[in-house]
Amino acid sequence: MASQQAFIDKANNRKFFQNLWRTDLMGTLKADPPYWCFALWCGPCSSYVLRKRALYGDMRRYKCCAGYMPCSGRCGESKCPEFAYTHQVCCCFGNSVGSTRFRLQDELNIKTTKCDNCIIGTMVVLGYLACLCRILALVTGDDEIEDAAHILTCMSDTVYYTLMLRWQTQHKIELDKRDGKFGDAPMTIPPMQQMSRLDQPYGPTVGYPPSYGVPPYGQPQPPPQQGYPAPAPGFPPSSALGYNPGGYPPPQQQPGYWR
Repeated sequence: MASQQAFIDKANNRKFFQNLWRTDLMGTLKADPPYWCFALWCGPCSSYVLRKRALYGDMRRYKCCAGYMPCSGRCGESKCPEFAYTHQVCCCFGNSVGSTRFRLQDELNIKTTKCDNCIIGTMVVLGYLACLCRILALVTGDDEIEDAAHILTCMSDTVYYTLMLRWQTQHKIELDKRDGKFGDAPMTIPPMQQMSRLDQPYGPTVGYPPSYGVPPYGQPQPPPQQGYPAPAPGFPPSSALGYNPGGYPPPQQQPGYWR
C-alpha cells in the first residue's frame, strides 16, 4: 500500500509543475521531421534509444516501467537491464514510452498540458467504446455493432500510434535541450550586490563631484531665493545681460520686441 501511495503522490505532484515541453505535440513534425519518421516506422527502437538517453547512457539505473508500476524491480532487470528493456519495448510498448515521459517530467518539472490530456482522453474513450461495442456484438450477434466496433478500434489505434510517435519526438527534442545540443548559452551567476546602509549617502550626490553644487545628504539646504537663481560659475552676472534678476525686464529696455 505504501508503494502505491507513493505512485499516487508522484502523479499528483505533476499538477504543480510549471515547465513546458520545448515543442508541443502538434509541432513535433515540423520541429524534427527525421526523428518523427524514425519513431513512426520503428517505434520500439526509438523507445529504447530514448530511455537509454534519459538514463544518461547508464542502463544499470534501469527499472521496469521506470519505477512507476508494481512490477518495477521484480523482473530481474538488475542482472541484464538491456535484455529486460528490449522485452519491455516489444511487449509493453505503450508503457515503455509513457514511463520515459513520466521520468522526464519528474526530472525536469514539466507539466502535462490541457492539449495532452484532451488527446489522451480521446484515445481512452475510443478504446472503451470499441470494447463495449465488441461486447454488445457478442451478446446480440448484430453485424452492424460488430462493424462499429471495428471502426472504433481503427480510430483508437490511429490516435494511439499517432500519440506515441509524437510523444517520442517530443521526448527526443527535450533530451536535446537537456543535453545542450541546441547551443543555448549557459546561465551565468549574477554579480554580488551590496546592501545600502541608512548612514550611506543616496540620491544625486552619490557618485557625483561636489562641483555640481548639490549639498551632501545631511547638510542643511539653502533657503529659496526670489526671482532667478544665482548664475553658475563661469557665467556673467545677471546685470551684464541687461535684465533685472528680480523679475522680467521692462518693455522699454528691449527695443524691437515691445513697441
